[in-house]
Amino acid sequence: MSGGTTSGKTAWITGAGSGIGQATAVALAKAGYRLALSGRREEKLRETAGMIGGNALVLPLDVTDSAAVQAAAKRVAEELGGPDLLVNNAGSNVPRRHWHQLVPEDVERVLDANLTAPFMTSLAVLPAMKARGGGLIVQIASIAGKGTSAVSGPGYIAAKSGFVALSATLNAENGIHNIRSTCICPGEVATPILDKRPVPVSAEDRARLLQAEDIAAAVLFVAGLPDRVCLTEMLVMPTYERLGAEWARQVAAMP
Repeated sequence: MSGGTTSGKTAWITGAGSGIGQATAVALAKAGYRLALSGRREEKLRETAGMIGGNALVLPLDVTDSAAVQAAAKRVAEELGGPDLLVNNAGSNVPRRHWHQLVPEDVERVLDANLTAPFMTSLAVLPAMKARGGGLIVQIASIAGKGTSAVSGPGYIAAKSGFVALSATLNAENGIHNIRSTCICPGEVATPILDKRPVPVSAEDRARLLQAEDIAAAVLFVAGLPDRVCLTEMLVMPTYERLGAEWARQVAAMP
């Protein structure tokens, strides 16, 4: 079960090869968790494992493949026990992301990465969590899941909105089993996904954005709460909101 001491607890992190997933792995390892790391690229997962001393179960995985996800969940349960904590962090976007640019293949890719994947992993861990008397799932969604966005594109917005709803339904049906789901919705985070933006983000602006370590700290905070506490959603924004900065300057200049 989650909350309280972390000694002997296990966490399974998807998208663990870079960005938020990698930072979360480092934070949870320091807190005493035993880790399973998943992502598409084994070399990147090995890199993350090396950052925490090499003591991790590395599970290269396409998280949209339901059979592969079930097999990975079985290995986590058998080799590590649990997991007590699942961090659904894997996600992606495409550069040509707006309605007039999208093609069906890219729509499928975005929906699969950002909605199908966390659905499959959440589904896969529920039986073991129920058997163990509880657990915690932290969903790394996006502020794009809370409304429209000028930069995210309709596929990403639709997927992340569904992701937020997925988390809410987990709580509605599984709180009776002492299972909690927290949906963290960050604003802009300086991670490799920014490289897929159609308009580049400058180094100066990236330094002002949320950093991967900030979201990892949020995950650690949620994981440290007692089992009786279900923090259903957490919105995390950079203090300097880049996309609204020009409007804010105009307001500030008003007499």
